[in-house]
Amino acid sequence: MAFFFRPKLVDSLKGYTREQLGADVAAGITVGVVALPLAMAFAIASGLKPEAGLFTAIIAGFIISALGGSKVQIGGPAGAFIVIVYGILERYGLANLILATAASGVLLFIMGLLKLGTLIRFIPVAVVIGFTNGIAVLIMLTQAKDFLGLKVNNMPADFFGILRTLNEALPTFQAPAFALACGSLALIVGWQLVFSPQPGQAPAKGLRRLLQVVPGAIVALIVATLIALGMHLPVETIGSKFGGIPSELPSFVWPEFSLATLQQLSMPIITLTLLGAIESLLCARIADGLIGDRHNPNQELMAQGVANFVTPFFGGMPATGTIARTVTNVKSGGRSPVAGIVHALVLLGVVWVAAPLANHVPLATLAAILMFVAWNMGEWHAFTELKQFRAPYRTTLLAVFLLTVMVDLTVAVGFGLFAACITFIYRISNLSRVEQLSEQDAPSLSNQQGEVRAYRFYGALFFGAVKMVEAIEDELPQKAVVLDLKNLIYIDSSGADALVALAQVCQKKQVKLILCGLNHQPLDIASRTGLLDSVGNNVRPNLASALESAFLSDKF
Repeated sequence: MAFFFRPKLVDSLKGYTREQLGADVAAGITVGVVALPLAMAFAIASGLKPEAGLFTAIIAGFIISALGGSKVQIGGPAGAFIVIVYGILERYGLANLILATAASGVLLFIMGLLKLGTLIRFIPVAVVIGFTNGIAVLIMLTQAKDFLGLKVNNMPADFFGILRTLNEALPTFQAPAFALACGSLALIVGWQLVFSPQPGQAPAKGLRRLLQVVPGAIVALIVATLIALGMHLPVETIGSKFGGIPSELPSFVWPEFSLATLQQLSMPIITLTLLGAIESLLCARIADGLIGDRHNPNQELMAQGVANFVTPFFGGMPATGTIARTVTNVKSGGRSPVAGIVHALVLLGVVWVAAPLANHVPLATLAAILMFVAWNMGEWHAFTELKQFRAPYRTTLLAVFLLTVMVDLTVAVGFGLFAACITFIYRISNLSRVEQLSEQDAPSLSNQQGEVRAYRFYGALFFGAVKMVEAIEDELPQKAVVLDLKNLIYIDSSGADALVALAQVCQKKQVKLILCGLNHQPLDIASRTGLLDSVGNNVRPNLASALESAFLSDKF
């Protein structure tokens, strides 16, 4: 196990310097400050209490940094899980959410152990963009309730149910909450525009450099809370809605479950597993580009698995790699997992010391923060660039987006993968072709008068391209058929079966079948499927020797 399980922390501590420790501690503090409002907002939006997000950021964040396969990835609750977690809570309840999260952790660990981390890279970009944008839209839609100050007792999980509920609740609109939300959102956007470092700009100094470190979300949180308190605004707060945040970590909880319950949760478990794997590994790849390093995807999946197995039993929610906090970590100077560990400890200190202060945080401000996160989470430029791509790409992206918003994420991703596979098969089958050789390709064919025909294959002979072989069966010559396979890079079992069937047809019609140019994988599959036995000794190294054999021989 030691060979397979090797956290990046082990390698990062070799030659670790005091200067790097200082940079990692500073980055960890910064990320902890950024994570504080996001963790609470993600939990509330998911239908949980705010402390569930904090506990997840603390426990899962610590585990993912300590055991992960990336030097700088920050783990914790993520916006991508909001819709999924809310749906599981709505349909199955809290105990089953704990079970589904823990089971997904087991699957993630097994995926890493079996070295399946690299398979995530095979998910097409159209599918990733489609469901990412879809989730962003759903997050913004679910935050409309608190953003507008609407009175909603129970928000449904489905798209049309949300729209219907919001429409029915419009008469309860609260202007103070809406004004506070708009002001918070404007402050966050304005803070980013003014203080975010711009490419090519000289490093800031003095007070401006300090303000660049402070996230706009924290500024908005503090300002909005002070305004709400000072003006005695009638808006919902964390204290009035949830009774505050406990100042200590929760104790271990073991939910009741059965195998029958586990079977009912199969789809939510698979959804949490795939989404967690995709999000964490995409985030790790982005981090690699920022620091010039390469993460270990299998180690990262195992760490994500441990985190998601442990965290729910201590009041947490599903966790994964988070792009916004990871990028903040890198830009703040974090270069080792120590920064992620410090971020978790900072949040732990906040829970112990400053939990009572969170009681006065307005829910409208948290909704504004999530609106900002969701907008930055989506890749909206992909919609304006659709005209640059072919119809299959556009169809897949739009279908996954619409299915994510209106139906279900699992259905959307399943359809996206299915559409991508069909598109790939179609394109590869079109790239594969067979050409009948003429007298210009082989002058010796000029005197055969249709008794010998030669064909050259290109590309891959797989189940989607066997029609190339079937076409040859329909026009067999009188004496011999030569198949030049030197430009064939791949043959699957269906392609080999098609060639075996051709050999049998040739045998019945007493036409000699000669193969030439078999290399590497085609030669291996021909040997294992019995194709070489079907053609007997009629295998030649090149076209010239194959044609010579065809001309000199009698019929089969």
